[in-house]
Amino acid sequence: MLTNIMYVTLHVTDQERALRFYTERLGLEKRVDYPGPDGRFLTIGVPGSPLEIILLPHAAASGEPVERQQGTTPGPLFLESDDLRADFKVLRDRGVTFDQPEPEDYGFGVRIEAVDPDGNRIALRQRAAWQSRGDG
Repeated sequence: MLTNIMYVTLHVTDQERALRFYTERLGLEKRVDYPGPDGRFLTIGVPGSPLEIILLPHAAASGEPVERQQGTTPGPLFLESDDLRADFKVLRDRGVTFDQPEPEDYGFGVRIEAVDPDGNRIALRQRAAWQSRGDG
């Protein structure tokens, strides 16, 4: 029986640059850094969460954000915050690039999108109060 999501993969052109972005700017932690015979296996994760994100080297990672309409296409990676507006200020001060000047309210809480150095979008979300209480 399935019990958990183990890994999510992000394609990156430079593992070291991606590692710095996700740890120094977003505040995630390095989990596994193994220089195996098939290449470097590098994972990061949110402190306290069992899910790991693989930073997989891939030439197809273009370094350019995907063309899209604002707010219509979420990122491949969703990170949850318990106070997104406060976290937004910290992340912006660390140099994280966002698609809007401020987080916005929407039907399920608060949201904003960030972009990593390879153009991968990161969806940052805070659940609405009614979701946190378990009413819906």
